[in-house]
Amino acid sequence: MTYQAKVLVEGLGFSEDLRWHEGRLWFSDMEAKSVMATDLKGNIIKIVDVQGTPSGLGWSPDGDMMVVSMADRKLLKLIGKKLKEVANLWDFASFNCNDMVVTEQGRAYIGNFGFDFEAMAPYAPGEIITVSPDGKAEVAADNLAFPNGITITPDGKTLIVSETLGECITAFDIDSGGLLTNRRIWAALKNMTPDGITIDIEGAVWVSSPVSGGVFRVHEGGEISDRVMVSEQAYSCTLGGTDRKTLLIAVSPPLHQLFKIMNIPLDSDVVYDESDGKIEFCQVSVPGLGCP
Repeated sequence: MTYQAKVLVEGLGFSEDLRWHEGRLWFSDMEAKSVMATDLKGNIIKIVDVQGTPSGLGWSPDGDMMVVSMADRKLLKLIGKKLKEVANLWDFASFNCNDMVVTEQGRAYIGNFGFDFEAMAPYAPGEIITVSPDGKAEVAADNLAFPNGITITPDGKTLIVSETLGECITAFDIDSGGLLTNRRIWAALKNMTPDGITIDIEGAVWVSSPVSGGVFRVHEGGEISDRVMVSEQAYSCTLGGTDRKTLLIAVSPPLHQLFKIMNIPLDSDVVYDESDGKIEFCQVSVPGLGCP
């Protein structure tokens, strides 16, 4: 089935890492260097500024928001109105950190670019770093082609991650110590450059594809059953609303570096503007799991 998304909020910077939490959509605005939240009427509030540029979001078991600070490679926690450092990831991440998923027990899994993507530096693989509830960080998996959107299956036993430059979604078993084993291809997605993902109760994954102009519902093995058309390029998504059937999507103009790295022709010569970002949405038939 094909859906057409509608605009919920516009005039944003580069919005990423969408999460539904406590009746609102939370997201990182990388251009504004702020974590924001909005209801489904488009009423936005600022949660906190993150000078190192916010990315992945999650919540600890005690309800405190956790946020990845990209440029200084840290995991932070918002306690009251102040950000506190949970873990410094500088010794573990090859380059800037990005997306994150946090388990119900408070263990975080965080990806990183692997190389200076924006400056078009030579490619290098990245890692997934895990941070335990007590703040201990270690590499859970390495040699990933730009690990990006991350989620966990309904049984809590499998971690699924987008390898944006690998054009695939990869799965790992989660062992008793939180490390990742039994690496395998969950879905090969040629020419789709998968970015942010979210999982539904049937175990299918909605995948944001920045070079395909949409979001795709992908099943293990690679079958695509549904597509959502958006106005620009999709970078992140989550399922929210009271019934978890509202697919919310972060939309912005093309990142020219991504198209160049993947050798994909780009028809538009639009230059990204800091107020071009949007949140778009549509209703789908299968509810989300809530992770992320």
